[in-house]
Amino acid sequence: MSIRRQPLITGQMYHIYNCGVDKRDIFADKNDIYRFIESIKEFNREDKINSLANLRKSKQNPQIEVSPLSGMDSKEPLVEIIGYCLNPNHFHLILKQSVDSGISKFMQKLLGGYTYYFNSKNTRSGSLFQGLFKSQLIVNENYFNKLIGYVNKNYLVHSIPENKNDLVFSGDFEYENSKFNIISKKEGENILEVFG
Repeated sequence: MSIRRQPLITGQMYHIYNCGVDKRDIFADKNDIYRFIESIKEFNREDKINSLANLRKSKQNPQIEVSPLSGMDSKEPLVEIIGYCLNPNHFHLILKQSVDSGISKFMQKLLGGYTYYFNSKNTRSGSLFQGLFKSQLIVNENYFNKLIGYVNKNYLVHSIPENKNDLVFSGDFEYENSKFNIISKKEGENILEVFG
């Protein structure tokens, strides 16, 4: 695993992005999108959950014990999610690091878990993503104000073929409806206050 030259700073926001190796699609159908979204939600914790399948079972039947490290009692998320866009061959996230090494831990779980799922589903092996995720520190308010629109509306920047429009998922819809599911409710409401 590659080591990051510049450590990510707790309390700071970052633009995080990556694409499929050779710019290949990382989402082939809606199930892939749903699995990635579920991973975003469930891997945003310090504790291990072992597998999403076991976690799903434990939520459906509380008598099933997954593991003492299931993460269901985790008090603090690794990151606050402020914006996102999932496109067929790449993704963008705006993350605020909540705990030391939070972004790195979250991304390792997210990309490792999703790659395992995708490779198993498609009988393939090897890397799915183009190396270590990219990160850009959000250095000031002006940059953030431009970036939040760029990330949440990133699907409009690209010429996504009509037959792949259902492979796009964005925080744009959460902000438009003021209903936060993936985006941190506290962070989302703060942004709506600023942008009205």
